[in-house]
Amino acid sequence: MGESGVPTIDLQEFPGQKLRRACEEWGCFRLVNHNISLTLMADMKRVVRSLLDLPFDVKKRNLDVIAGSGYMAPSQANPLYEALGLYDMGSSQAVETFCSQLDASPYQREVIEMYAKAIHGVAKDVARKLAESLGLSGDYFESWACQFRINKYNFTPETIGSSGVQIHTDSGFLTILQDDENVGGLEVMNPSGVYVAVDPVPGTLLINLGDIATVWSNGRFRNVQHRVQCKEATIRISIASFLLAGGEEVEAPPELVDSEHPRLYVPFTYEDYRKLRLATKLQAGEALELKRIES
Repeated sequence: MGESGVPTIDLQEFPGQKLRRACEEWGCFRLVNHNISLTLMADMKRVVRSLLDLPFDVKKRNLDVIAGSGYMAPSQANPLYEALGLYDMGSSQAVETFCSQLDASPYQREVIEMYAKAIHGVAKDVARKLAESLGLSGDYFESWACQFRINKYNFTPETIGSSGVQIHTDSGFLTILQDDENVGGLEVMNPSGVYVAVDPVPGTLLINLGDIATVWSNGRFRNVQHRVQCKEATIRISIASFLLAGGEEVEAPPELVDSEHPRLYVPFTYEDYRKLRLATKLQAGEALELKRIES
C-alpha cells in the first residue's frame, strides 16, 4: 500500500488481481516503473511552468477543440485554478497546433512532443492491462483520444483551507497525473467514503479511473471522487493526461454482461456524455445515473 492506503502498482509486474482489486475498491493507484524518465518529467514540468506564466492574451489563443479542452481561466466555481489543454495528444498535428498557439520555442516543442508520445503510450498500456485484469484480450482502446491538461493553482495565505478544485470525478476512462513534486493538496475518496490526502511522490504517476471506466467495466471499476485543497500559500502545478473514449458509442463488452451482471448503462458517445455533464453541472459521477438502465 502507498500513502493513505492508495495501492501501488508496478507497471513492469502488473499482477492482474492486485490491479483489478485496486480499480474495484479504490478507482485509483500509484504507478511506479512506468518507463518515463525522471529527466523528461522534470523537463516537462519546467516547460509547463513557463507556458502557464505566459500573458493572458497568449494563453487565450489555446482554443477548445471539444467543450472545455482549451484554456480555462479562473472562474467563480474555481477561482484559484487555471489550465491549458491539448486535444488529442496522440495526433502530431494537434501537438503542433497547441505549440503554435502558445508560441512555444523549438526546445519546448521537442519536450512536449516527447512527453505526449510517452504518456500516450503509458495510457494505452495501462488500459490494455485493465482489460486483461477482467479476463479480456484485444485492443479496445486503439482509437480512443488522449487529452492533456496542465494545471496551475494560485494559492495565497487567504485561501488556505479552501478548495482549489471542487469535488468531481473525471469524465473519461482513466487519468494519468504527474502531480506537483513539492506541494500537496490532492485528496481522493477512499473505499469507506472518507477523503484522504495523496501526498506527492516524485517520479511516480497517479492513475484515476473516471466515469467511462465504470460504464465500460459494467460497474466493476470505481470512478473515484477527488478534489484539490489549498494546504499552503504557494503555486501548485500538475499535468493531467486523460484517456477519454473514441467516437463510437461506449458500452461494456459482451463478455462483461451475463445473467449475474446485467448491462447497467445504455450505450452513449463520450461527446454526448461530456455535454450532459456540462449542461447538468453534475460533476461528481451523478450524471451516470441518467444513463442507467432501469431494472
